[in-house]
Amino acid sequence: MAAGGEAFLLALGGLLLALPAATAVKVHKEVELDFFQESLPSGPESGEFLQSFDEEEIFHVDWAQKENVWRLPYFAQHMSFEVQGALGNLAVMKNNLEIMRKRSNQTRAQNVAPSATVYPEDPVELGDPNVLICFVDKFSPPVLNITWLKNGQVVSQGVQETGFYSSMDYTFRKFSYLAFIPQDGDVYACQVDHWGLQGSLTRLWDPKVPPPASETPENLLCGLGLTLGILGVIAGPVLFFKARKMNQDRGGR
Repeated sequence: MAAGGEAFLLALGGLLLALPAATAVKVHKEVELDFFQESLPSGPESGEFLQSFDEEEIFHVDWAQKENVWRLPYFAQHMSFEVQGALGNLAVMKNNLEIMRKRSNQTRAQNVAPSATVYPEDPVELGDPNVLICFVDKFSPPVLNITWLKNGQVVSQGVQETGFYSSMDYTFRKFSYLAFIPQDGDVYACQVDHWGLQGSLTRLWDPKVPPPASETPENLLCGLGLTLGILGVIAGPVLFFKARKMNQDRGGR
């Protein structure tokens, strides 16, 4: 296919587990995601095998690396998975994709441009270590570059990414994490590149210390409510005795 022409095959499998809770039955969802796509303009064929639980990644197997990539080291200590099983699934998908491409006369898949949001993991305090999260959503195919910038310069240290997660509408989502220490004057940016975009999609984030607690909108509203409450307590008896006096005056006429 020409550059930018994408063909990929997606398979989803799910298992629902109903576990009793104190007052109701809580349903947990385990999902397996497999996808394989053609040779890309910037690289070779690619595929991914991913398992998640309640929409949180446990591990994924990358076609190129041919190894498990555990989302947290803790998982690898208590679980195991045979990589060859995932690679076998992807090999079958590769063969099926080639058959489908021929039957569809090399028809291109539709590019769906992503959206992106940047937010901190914890409330921001200058000088305290934190994590910036770039959430990229609603894109297809699963080919994406995410670049972090600090004051216009590319940042590579402290960066981690998840695999591609599939949504019910067959688009994908992905998270990128940047460990950082917020400092006054620093400006961070998450830059996203995808075939569905005319140019790079950039989302800026400027670390600012929240206003003092006494000045936050929530406290202002609480203060206003307290003031109105006090006025109500004062005005209530005044109005009561005034109305009582008026009734007495009328009765004496």
